[in-house]
This record gives sequence, structure tokens and C-alpha cells, in this order.
Amino acid sequence: MARVSKLQRLPIQNTFLTRPIAITTNTSPPEGKRRLSSLFSHFEALLQNSCQNARHLLQIQALLVTSSLFRNPYLARTILSRASHLCDVAYTRVIFRSINSLDTFCVNIVIQAYSNSHAPREAIVFYFRSLMRGFFPNSYTFVPLVASCAKMGCIGSGKECHAQATKNGVDSVLPVQNSLIHMYVCCGGVQLARVLFDGMLSRDLVSWNSIINGHMMVGELNAAHRLFDKMPERNLVTWNVMISGYLKGRNPGYAMKLFREMGRLGLRGNARTMVCVATACGRSGRLKEAKSVHGSIVRMSLRSSLILDTALIGMYCKCRKVEVAQIVFERMRERNLVSWNMMILGHCIRGSPEDGLDLFEVMISMGKMKHGVESDETLRLLPNEVTFIGVLCACARAEMLDEGRSYFKQMTDVFGVKPNYAHFWCMANLLASVKLVGEAEEFLRSMAEFDGDMSCESLVWASLLGLCHFKRDVYLGERIAKLLVDMDPKNLTCYQFLLIIYAVSAQWENVSEVQKLVKERRLEIIPGSSLVDLKNIVHNFKVTNKGQEGIEAVNLMMDELAHRFSLPSSDLGQKQSTS
Repeated sequence: MARVSKLQRLPIQNTFLTRPIAITTNTSPPEGKRRLSSLFSHFEALLQNSCQNARHLLQIQALLVTSSLFRNPYLARTILSRASHLCDVAYTRVIFRSINSLDTFCVNIVIQAYSNSHAPREAIVFYFRSLMRGFFPNSYTFVPLVASCAKMGCIGSGKECHAQATKNGVDSVLPVQNSLIHMYVCCGGVQLARVLFDGMLSRDLVSWNSIINGHMMVGELNAAHRLFDKMPERNLVTWNVMISGYLKGRNPGYAMKLFREMGRLGLRGNARTMVCVATACGRSGRLKEAKSVHGSIVRMSLRSSLILDTALIGMYCKCRKVEVAQIVFERMRERNLVSWNMMILGHCIRGSPEDGLDLFEVMISMGKMKHGVESDETLRLLPNEVTFIGVLCACARAEMLDEGRSYFKQMTDVFGVKPNYAHFWCMANLLASVKLVGEAEEFLRSMAEFDGDMSCESLVWASLLGLCHFKRDVYLGERIAKLLVDMDPKNLTCYQFLLIIYAVSAQWENVSEVQKLVKERRLEIIPGSSLVDLKNIVHNFKVTNKGQEGIEAVNLMMDELAHRFSLPSSDLGQKQSTS
């Protein structure tokens, strides 16, 4: 009796509670039932209201086991549900195995736990094992199960789960349909998602937002906008999807237009909105709007965060207000490599190269900073390939040849960073800036010494871009690019190759013509000519469709270039066999 009354007043303690709870047997049966019911209600309240972490859960579970109440199906299932949120999936499975009366709810909880873990594939394995043991799934089973396929990016498993949902008659349930749309989008099957969306009898905001995001992810901006215009209602997620989609599609101007439209409708953005809008301001170089966006962030009282502050740094750097970006950087409570890189590149490319190099030296000589004070942590911020792009650009701008060569050597020998075409391009520009044009071209052709797996085709592209940039000789490059565009007029990469040929040779009128042509042909994403784009062309652009009409002419010109640069015959990206 005393023990029961003591437990009824007992809150969650900081110590592990293990004292057994007993119900005295000298009371009448009705009184014992009432006390048992009271004890049951007490545990139920603890689980629902007071169980906030894994330690609390272990204490309550220990009391349930010692009082034999863990045998109660409802309390056991509640423990399992709380464990799936507070503990790792292995402990959830332990509890699952200890429950005597397993049902569909219990299986669904474990599937959900696997879906939220780092092993989503186990959710599918567990599902099919449960089927063999007589499990009958319901609509709640397939939402986390399909989410596991989305997390893996495995469309094969997703289709298998879709078939299971159809077999069990729940494929027309709205949450299941929404999860299937999301899965197909994440796995690259946007057209399959669209077929499913078009066949839905009822849709909610999740349905609309998922399919719009799918079209945005594959660059189908017009299709996404048509759906956006048809939506019966929109929420903040909808606007964020549209703004970020246009930003990824290299149309920051339209992203800003959508943000202004949000404001006219009286909608208030969140941190994600402002990160996208700040990035759009930076890419379009609109300082006036950048200041307005920063003012909006202050008025909205958004909490300072690593991502938001880094976006502001990038915005001000790209608007050539590096000194303002430095103020934001100095006020940051926490910094990571991305924020350091953003500030270093801001100084190196658009500010003072010397300040950028000084900041680089500070970064590599200190641990993680918090509140402007060096921490005791031994974790150092090690520079990556992006950091060294900024450093080498600074050396090129300041014509610091010796320092540039030293930093290039540090990159490979000290920090173990494998150089890519962007680094070679920066070094070649540094050499050319001190009148060593021949050495600059030769340096670009030396990439194979650092990357033995680089294809002959990549070396041809690298050498060709050097020829266009340093000698303004675009004849062969222009002919190859135009032939590729004619052969494959829907391939955006071919237009990007032509645009880069013009950009590196400073033919900006032709750059505008290519971008205009892309818009006219409704390819939606406008190609760029940044260092990232240059790197992607050299390392990833392949001409492999040998059966297509016109490919022979391209092959001949590439071989002519290879001969001109004293390179092996490219054979359209296929490396020649060596004996």
C-alpha cells in the first residue's frame, strides 16, 4: 500500500529507478483493480507528458517491467513508439522483440524507425520479413516504407513498394500517394510522379508542392510555373520551392520577382526564404535590393544562424561590398569551412587579394572559433579545393608568381588536395599575367601529370580553352561547339560549351547571343561561364554518340586539335590503349 501511494506521487527522477512495485494482496478485488487502474493511468501520463529523453524512457520502462505492467499491450506499444523517437533503431528492435502481442501498429513503428535512421534499406528488409510472418500492412505502413526508398534514391525498390501498396488496396490513400510522388521525384522519375499526380482524385498542398519541386529539380521551370499558377492555394513551402527552383535554374531575377510578389500578398518569409533571396541578390549583383533584403531580415527578427550569415556574406561579396561582408563575418558566433571560404573568396576575387591571403593564413593556423575567441578544441579547419581557388585567384590578381607556385605546391603536398581544372586555370592566368603565355598554355596541358585517369578528351578541352583565352583563337572551338549544338539542340551542355568558348575569349556579344538562343529554344536553364562551369566542361563533357550524323567532322577537328597541342588522338573521349 505504502509503495503504491509513494509511486503515485513520484515524478521523473535524475537517478535510475529500479525499486519493484507491488500491489498488496490483502485488499478486496475491486479495490485492487482501482489501484491497478490508477497505476496504469499514472504510467500513461508519464509516457505522454514527462518522457522527454532516453534516460526518462529507461526509467519508466524499468518501472513497468518490475511492476509487470509491461505486459499490458497499450503500455508496451507506447514504450515502443517513444523509443523510436528517443532511442536508436537497435534499441527499438529490442523492445519490439520483447512485446508479446505484436500487431500492425508495432511493425509500422519499427519501419518508421528504420526510415528515420541511417539504414533505410533495413525498413524494406524488415517489411518483407514481417509479411512472411503473417503481417497485414495498412496505409500507415507505406508512408515510411516509401520514404525509405526516397532516402535511398532507389527507384527499383520504390516501384516494388508501389506494387505492394496497390496489392493491398491503399494506393489511392492520399498520404500514400503523396509519399509515392515524393519518392519518384527523389529517384529522378519526375514523369512517373507526374502521371501519378495527374491521376489523383484529390490533392492537398503536399501533393502540389512535391510535384512542383520535382519539375524544378530537373530544370523544368515552365512546367513547374504552370502548376504553380493552377494551385487552388499556396503556403510558404510553395513559395520557397519556386524561389529556390528559379535560383538553381540560374534565373535569380525571377526569384527576386517572386519574393516581391510574396510581399505584395502580405506573406512573410522564413530563414530559408531569406537565404535564397540573399543568394539571388548576390548572383544578380543588385546592391540596392541586397540592402533591402538585409533590412527585411532585421525587421523580421530572424535569429542569426550559420547558413543565413554565410548567405549574407556571399551576397555582399558578390555585390562588391566586401567590407560589409567582413563585418557580418566578424559578428558570427559560429563559423565553418563554408563561411571561411566565402569570406576568403570575397577578398581574393572582389576585394583585396592581400586581405584574402591573410585571412587564409589565419584560418589554417587556428582551431574552431566561437565568439571571436580561440577554442581549446584541436579541430582545425583544413582548406579544401574551393579555398585554394580563392587563394590562387588572389595570386593571379596581385601577380604574385612565387607565392602562387608555393600555394599550389602546398595544396598538393601539405593539404593533400587534388587539383582540378579550376586550379590549373587560375595558375595559367597567373603565368599569363606576368607575360609567360607559353608556359601558361603548357601548364594547362600538364594536368595529366596530376591526374593519371584524365581522358584525352578532357586534355583537348583544357588546351582548347587555353588557346581561346590566351591567344583569342576561337575558330576550331567555335566550329566544334556549333556542330555539337546542331547535332543535339536539346542538350544544354553543348550550349554551355559554346558560351564558354566565347566567354574565355572575351566575346561578350556572342555570349549574349548564346543565352538569347537558349531562351528562344525554351531550354529554361541559362548556362553560365564561372570557374565551376569551366571545370565541369573539362572534366565531365563527353562526346560519345559515334553513330550520330556529323560526329565524323567533330572527331576530325578534335584530332586536329590533339595534333596541334601534341596530345594523343582523343578518339572522342576514349583513351587509346597502351601496350
